[in-house]
Amino acid sequence: MKRSGRRLAVATTVAAMAMSLAACGGGSSGASKDGKVTLHVQAWKGGGAEPANVAEINKAFEKAHPDIKVDFEYITANDTYVQKLQPELLGGKAGDVIMVDTDKMKKWGASGYLADLSGESWASRIAPDAKPYAQADGKTLAMPMELIGIGLYANMDLLKKAGITEVPADWPTFLADLAKVKKAGIDPIALPDKSGWTGSSVFQASGSTTVYQKNKQWDADFLDGKASFDPDWKSSLEQLKTLEDKGYISWKNELGVDEWAQGPQDFSAGKSAFWYQGAWQVSNIKKAGFPVSFAPWPGGAEGTKPNSMLFAGTMWGVNSQSQQGDAAREYVKFWSQNENLAKYLGAENAESPFTDGITPESAETTTFTTAFREGRYRILPSNSWYAAAAETETGSRIQAYLLGKESAAQTLKDIQTAASAK
Repeated sequence: MKRSGRRLAVATTVAAMAMSLAACGGGSSGASKDGKVTLHVQAWKGGGAEPANVAEINKAFEKAHPDIKVDFEYITANDTYVQKLQPELLGGKAGDVIMVDTDKMKKWGASGYLADLSGESWASRIAPDAKPYAQADGKTLAMPMELIGIGLYANMDLLKKAGITEVPADWPTFLADLAKVKKAGIDPIALPDKSGWTGSSVFQASGSTTVYQKNKQWDADFLDGKASFDPDWKSSLEQLKTLEDKGYISWKNELGVDEWAQGPQDFSAGKSAFWYQGAWQVSNIKKAGFPVSFAPWPGGAEGTKPNSMLFAGTMWGVNSQSQQGDAAREYVKFWSQNENLAKYLGAENAESPFTDGITPESAETTTFTTAFREGRYRILPSNSWYAAAAETETGSRIQAYLLGKESAAQTLKDIQTAASAK
C-alpha cells in the first residue's frame, strides 16, 4: 500500500498518543448506577439509505443481553466517517465497537486503536480466503461481516422483450444478447464511469474469470515478479473497448455519468438492459418493480462459467480504549452467530465470510451465489497490490484508454507501474 510521508508521520504521532490514551483507560461509555452497561456502536451502515437490518439485530442483542443497552450511531460513509472517528479515537472518545473495512482496520490497528480479537471463539471460523482481510501482523483485529459481490445487473423484462430468457454466462453469448436488445430498440448497457470506478471494477471482474481461472495464484506470482498485466490482463481490458466498437456503449457519454447517484436511478427507471454495480444495490433496485438478476461478469470463453468477484466489506472492531471491553466483545460475538449475521447478509445480498456460515437465498442473486458456492469466485485483493491508490490510478488509465488517448499496451504498462508502487 502506498502511503505519503506526511500520512506516515501523522500515523506515528497518532500511534504514540493512542498508546498513552489506552494506558489511561479511555473510552466513551460506562455502567449506570443500576449496573446496566451502555455500549456505544458507530457505523456507516444501519441508517440513511442502507438500514441493513442493523436496528433489528441490535434489538435482538439487547433482548438477549438485558444488562447491555446499545447506543447506535450512524455516520455517513467514507470521508465523513473517517473525519469524525479519527479525532475521536485520538481523544479516547470513539465508540466501544466501531465499523471498519480492511483499510481502516490496518491503519487504526497499526495505531493501537483496535483490540486483538484473535482469541475470540468466532476467529477460527473465518474462511481462509477472508482471513487476510481481517488480520494484521498475525492478529485478528476485526470480525468480517460479509463478502459482498460486484457484478452485472440485468433487467429481465427488457431481456424478455428481446427474446432472451437467461443472463449470459460467457463473453460470446453476452455480445450476442447485447446485439439482440439493441435490435429491439433497447439501450443495451450502462457503465457510468465518471470517477473511473466502473471501468476499473469491470476490468477486475473480467480478470476474475479470464486471469484467475488460468492461474489462481496470480496475485502471489505478481508479487513475486513472476506475472505481469501484459499480456495476462489484455483480454480483460479489450472487452471494455469491444463494447464501444460494436456500438453498445459510448464511453465519452459514460464518463460524464456518476456511478453512485445517477447510475442507480437510470437503471431503476428501466433505461438499459444491463448495468454494473455492487450487490448492495439489489434491495434498492428491486423497488423499481421489474424482475432483476445479479450475476458474475460473463467474461469467459464460449461454454465456460464465470467467476464471481467479491469484495471484503464491512467488519466490526473493538476499541482498545473501551471501558466496556467485555460487553463489546459479546456484541461482536453475537453478530458472528449465523442466525444474527444472516439478517445483515440478507439485506446486503452478500455471502457469509465464515466456513460454517449461512448465505441467505435470493432469487435475484441466485446466479452469483451459485458461483460462490461452487468455488468459482475471487476476492478483490484490496490493500494488497490493489490498494486504493492503485485502484484510482487504474481507473484513470482505463478512462484514457477508452477515450483513445492511450494504447492497450501502454495502459497495461501504467497499471503495472501503479500496482507495483510501494
